[in-house]
Amino acid sequence: MPVTDAELTTLAQTHDIINLGALADDVRRRRHGATTTFVRVATVPADPGSPLTHPAAAGELRIVGTPPSRAAAVERVREVAAVAGRAALTGFSLADLEALSARDGVTLRALLEELRAAGLELVAEAPIDRLQNARRSIEEVNIAGLSLARLTVDQAPAADPLPLLTRVHELQREVAVLRAFAPLPRRVNPAAPTTGYEDVRHVALARIVVDNVPSIQVDWSLYGPKLAQVALTVGADDVDAVSAEEGGAEGPRRAPLEEIRRNIRAAGLEPVERNGRFERMSTPAAAGVERTL
Repeated sequence: MPVTDAELTTLAQTHDIINLGALADDVRRRRHGATTTFVRVATVPADPGSPLTHPAAAGELRIVGTPPSRAAAVERVREVAAVAGRAALTGFSLADLEALSARDGVTLRALLEELRAAGLELVAEAPIDRLQNARRSIEEVNIAGLSLARLTVDQAPAADPLPLLTRVHELQREVAVLRAFAPLPRRVNPAAPTTGYEDVRHVALARIVVDNVPSIQVDWSLYGPKLAQVALTVGADDVDAVSAEEGGAEGPRRAPLEEIRRNIRAAGLEPVERNGRFERMSTPAAAGVERTL
């Protein structure tokens, strides 16, 4: 980590969000400069036989939800792979796959290998606070020939986020395969929702503490453009789950692609579209790619 444990404790307790954000932005710019990546994602449900229409502009086709069985998961991957085209095929929560393999009496690696053979490229997410054994399960993803799209947090941590962020740092030190970490929780307790201040603070701390994971990510569809834009100024460098729909009733300026680009530029940064494999797209409607980010 770039700072001492004592300094991290002080930063975690500070109410000076401006200074904290500036420190995080400095860490981010040393690694990425002004480049800010984003991916347009189309989602399909995990149930076999469900509709499979998706926009051609999607850089990632993501299977969402919990499959009812191992056989259903494999069958759904086959169905989606048949129509994915050039889009990266991702799917499932690693925590759900842990539970599914245990329920069906097979090893996690065997299940992952079946999914890869059916056409899956990346496991969509690994919620660190739900995994039975984070290090082992993430290593199994790698051994099975798959990649992990991102490490996530299922529910908001305790008032002090430092223990969880330190855990992520140590996990990456052990596995060295994490490409992106999304520090904001996927689920929020409606009785005690987080505030914008807390969310911004958490993103900034994540960039400072988890300095060994390349990207700090914010979910556009989950947290919206306003928080995403602020997060990009305090350490985040990647935006997940931008809609792949093009055009719209409100005209081209309100289309998702133009909106994400406009928001990134308004933060003083340079938008770069990527696909689900973290490959840079050569043009907005690119059929090919230039290089891996």
